[in-house]
Amino acid sequence: MPQTAINLYSVRDLEDSTTDVLERVAGAGYDGVQFAGEYSPLHDDPDEIVETLEAYELEVAPPHVGIERLEGDWDAVHEAYGPLGIEGVVVPWLDPEQFESEEAVDDTAERLDALADELAADGWTLSYHNHDHEYVELGEKSAFERFLETSDVGIELDVGWALAAGDDPAGRLRELEGRVRTVHLKDMDVSGAEPTFAELGEGDVDVRACVEAAADAGAEWLVYEHDDPADPAASLEHGAAVLDEL
Repeated sequence: MPQTAINLYSVRDLEDSTTDVLERVAGAGYDGVQFAGEYSPLHDDPDEIVETLEAYELEVAPPHVGIERLEGDWDAVHEAYGPLGIEGVVVPWLDPEQFESEEAVDDTAERLDALADELAADGWTLSYHNHDHEYVELGEKSAFERFLETSDVGIELDVGWALAAGDDPAGRLRELEGRVRTVHLKDMDVSGAEPTFAELGEGDVDVRACVEAAADAGAEWLVYEHDDPADPAASLEHGAAVLDEL
C-alpha cells in the first residue's frame, strides 16, 4: 500500500514554523510530508528540517518546485533537498496557455522532457501535477491526453482536478500504471456550475476507488491536499483520519 503524506500548500495559512508543522503532520499520523511553497528547505535550514524529520520518523515525498526555479537554479534545489534523501521532484503548475493548442502541448512536452533529462543526470525523476486546464479539447482528444502521449515525464495525478475536468480519476490512474509515483487525493464538489473544494470524503470523488487504483498503478505516495480549507489545522487532522480508515 502507498505511504500517506500531506502537501504543505494545504496549511500555508498557518503561522507555524516548518518544524512545528512537521510536528503536526507526525502527530496526525501521516507517514510523510510533501514540501511546497514557503514550507521547504529552500526557505529554511535543511539540516534542522532533516533533524525534525528524523525525530518524528517522517518520510519525504517528491516535493513541489516551480519549473522556473528548476530550470534556473537547479543547483540550489539539489543542495536544499539532497540532504532529505529524495530522488524526485514535481512541477506543480504550468500556465493554461501551455496547453491551449497542439503546438503548445508539444512544446510543453519537449520542455519537460528536456528538464527531466537534466535531472536524470543527478539521479532524480521529474513529474507533472495536473489541474483541470490541461483537459481543454483539441480536436479528437484533450490537451492532457496529447501531453501523455507526447511526453515521458511522470504524472502526479490530482484526482479532484481530474474529476472536475470530466475525467474518471480511478480509470486514469490505472491507465498510468508505472508512470505514477505520487497521487494527490483532493476532494471536489462538482455538482454546481463551478467545482469547489471539499474535505476528503465529503465531495464527489470516489476516494476509495482512487486509493485502490493508485495502489494497482504502483503509486508510492497518497498525498492529501486541500487548496482552500476553512480550518487548515482541522483539515490536516481530518485528511489523516480518512486516509487511516482507507
